[in-house]
Amino acid sequence: MGDGPPPLGIEEATLDNGLKVLTVERHTAPVVTVWAWYRVGSRNERLGLTGASHWVEHMLFKGGREFGKGEIFKQVAKHGGVNNGFTHYDFTAYFETLPAEAHDLGLRIEADRMAHALFDPAEVESERTVIISEREGAENNPGYLLGEELSATAFREHPYRWSVLGYKDDLRAMTRDDLHGYYRTHYAPNNAFLVVAGDFERERLLDRVRELYGGMPRGPEPPHVAIHEPPQRAERRVTLRQAGGAALVHAAFRVPEVTHGDVYPLLVASTVLSGASGMGMGGGVGGRTSRLHVALVRSELASNAYAYCMASLDPHLFQAGATVRHGVDPARVEAALLAELDRLRQTPPTDQELEKARTQIHAAFAYAWDSVTGIGGVVGSSEAVGGYGRLVTFLDRIDGVTAADVQRVAGQYFREANRTIACFIPTPAGGGRDA
Repeated sequence: MGDGPPPLGIEEATLDNGLKVLTVERHTAPVVTVWAWYRVGSRNERLGLTGASHWVEHMLFKGGREFGKGEIFKQVAKHGGVNNGFTHYDFTAYFETLPAEAHDLGLRIEADRMAHALFDPAEVESERTVIISEREGAENNPGYLLGEELSATAFREHPYRWSVLGYKDDLRAMTRDDLHGYYRTHYAPNNAFLVVAGDFERERLLDRVRELYGGMPRGPEPPHVAIHEPPQRAERRVTLRQAGGAALVHAAFRVPEVTHGDVYPLLVASTVLSGASGMGMGGGVGGRTSRLHVALVRSELASNAYAYCMASLDPHLFQAGATVRHGVDPARVEAALLAELDRLRQTPPTDQELEKARTQIHAAFAYAWDSVTGIGGVVGSSEAVGGYGRLVTFLDRIDGVTAADVQRVAGQYFREANRTIACFIPTPAGGGRDA
């Protein structure tokens, strides 16, 4: 299908201290994006330090040797740029997108962040209030609470069982030294990489990167995440009852890590079910003619429906779910949702469905390369989870997926004994958690 992947143009260099630098030159507009990625996320936490990755991300906007509190946003805005940072299960990332002539600012910000964050005790205490407020704000969203209950039920040992925001008791108890020690453990050149995309000259850029980052010492090797989730042998179920809006029904199935070959037919399966998910900074594609939309939304059982395969460093979840329409029994929506998943096990997608899914995935991939910021996001997230090399073969692997492959993985993973069902039932007077 098509002419294969676009010429990605990703080039790699590695400094003596282990910092990898991935560059993608694009001279279509005078803009450059600088991304710094760290191989640390909530997956690397332990009980007592849940939420540390996210809190450290916040602290890295609170002042370093060169850029004081508030200066990063102020300096980027002064040049007409944008910047942000975010924390994920498997990684933490920061970026600045700037006019080409100002891209050195992004390199300097990330060098200061990597080596010289201050962790002022007063700022730590101030940010504790912010972090806990963010957590409490999320708790007002039934979808967030249900997702948290689902993960805690689907995973019993692995750190994927807690959210990126962490547990509130841990956020109350963590100290400045806990956070700074976490930073020193994980924020080192050998546990990080840069992605720079846009209008620059590569050799000059690499010279500047060596100047800014080359003198940073290599850090100790971060602790290896050695926890393996035991096999699931029976369906698990959780029901959350409390005040809220619409009822929610979620189903999750344990699936392999991102480097496993079954990830590609699982991605096609999710696209057949609900359209293509976004990649990097890009949005999703299609969905209004997908199986779940037709079965649940057009039939007026649900106001929306989705399916998504979380391809992570360690085995994670394939999720499908729906928001129940007012007045509809959630049990009917659950039955219809599971029936569509079972139909994929019983009947492979048609040639037309398979072609449509491939077209949507190609489109989502293309949209991810539409801007330099998007390029930084898709290259970085791919390198952080499985290596950027999989981008080069991604579309060919997708195009190689057959209808029989989709049916096979549906049969292998969408089994009753491999699933966790989570339901949110709104109640006028609130309620609790029923297992």
